[in-house]
Amino acid sequence: MQFDIDIETQGLDIDVELIRKAILATLNHHDINFSGEVSVLCVKDAEMAQYNKQHRGKDATTDVLSFPQFSAEEIDNASGEFICLGDIIINIDAIPRQAADYGHGQAREAAFLIVHSMLHLLGYVHDDAVSEADMMALQEQILVNEMGLGR
Repeated sequence: MQFDIDIETQGLDIDVELIRKAILATLNHHDINFSGEVSVLCVKDAEMAQYNKQHRGKDATTDVLSFPQFSAEEIDNASGEFICLGDIIINIDAIPRQAADYGHGQAREAAFLIVHSMLHLLGYVHDDAVSEADMMALQEQILVNEMGLGR
């Protein structure tokens, strides 16, 4: 498995290596048998609010947006191919706020947002309480077991 990870920081202060590790930890946790690419754009609150309004119709900032290029079924059938999984936009202003709200470190919060988005790029959804609980449990496994980022 070979993955190109393109991270555009726009000169903002964020741990690029942590983003890479979170992406690779999520991929390594799955039985991925294809190569591909993931793009990450780091923004601040004002820019994220513009993206959120444009893509979700919500006139407010948010922590992270995911733009998957394929469905879960298409990803499952992508054996041996090179595919662009999609794009992630992460709001670096949300990281310290949410880390304080949840009572954990900023590294864990940044990794959580990236893992969450990567799961969306891999076809996961949380449309109901069951799928949300399943996705949360998977995120926790990756953060703790693959990255050593407990609460």
